[in-house]
Amino acid sequence: MVVRPPLGDVNGLPIVGPFAENWANVQKFQAGEGDVLIDTYPKSGTTWISEIVDLILQNGDKKKAQRGAIFERVPFLEFAVPEIPTGTELLNAIKPPRVIKSHLSVQTLPNTFWEKNCKIIYMARNPKDVLLSYYYFYQMAIVHPDPGTFDEFLQSFIKGKISYGSWSDHVKDWWKIRQERDILYLFYEDMLAEPKREIRKVMKFLGKDLPEDVLETIHQSTTFKAMKENNMTNYSTIPSHVMDFTISPFMRKGISGDWKNHLTVAQNELLDEYYKKEMSDTDLTFRF
Repeated sequence: MVVRPPLGDVNGLPIVGPFAENWANVQKFQAGEGDVLIDTYPKSGTTWISEIVDLILQNGDKKKAQRGAIFERVPFLEFAVPEIPTGTELLNAIKPPRVIKSHLSVQTLPNTFWEKNCKIIYMARNPKDVLLSYYYFYQMAIVHPDPGTFDEFLQSFIKGKISYGSWSDHVKDWWKIRQERDILYLFYEDMLAEPKREIRKVMKFLGKDLPEDVLETIHQSTTFKAMKENNMTNYSTIPSHVMDFTISPFMRKGISGDWKNHLTVAQNELLDEYYKKEMSDTDLTFRF
């Protein structure tokens, strides 16, 4: 019988239990000159954008991108589960400049990232697809509490009672400060529609001017199919006490609009209502 830990709390943000227990090390973490932070609300293309950034920084060299699993090349800042090195341990063993992954909100991100004026890439995705993907992920990533039925999980999502809290607060707060800081704000749906255009944006943001053939290599290496088949990006090397692949693959579909195959009319209306209410005070909009 697998014991799933309850959620913890970090400054009012609900978070995976073991992550909360390791919070002191996250707070102590020191960003370095040139560090790049990738931040997202969970299930918004984090692994995808991490692989793109790593390939850009390796000038499209696919061999270098095979030097370790994505969670070793782009360590997950607040990650902490038993029997595996924590995100901060991995990061502290690498000299800056590093690429760092996080799902933390604007308010909970350690100050060191602002002090060092780190470049931040934020990727957002529409809430219906996030909800669906997160539900499957909650089931297979057994460091999360039991998600219950899809309907129960939907209620928790709307109330912000799941790991990393409110989707709308997360995407809106990052949107709000994007112009005051060195932040590139991207959308999952844009990346699906025009991958090369979006990869070019990331290159420019990172100060890289790579030739067309390299751009094409990066694009082909980061298609959903390529990443799902790549053991360095599909999380297949992570131990089964963290992720249970017999429940669901880590990389499930990688599409937009899959919610249409799952949401009932009533559930969809509930989410439309949530979206309308939560997004009424912002010019941030999403495509579904």
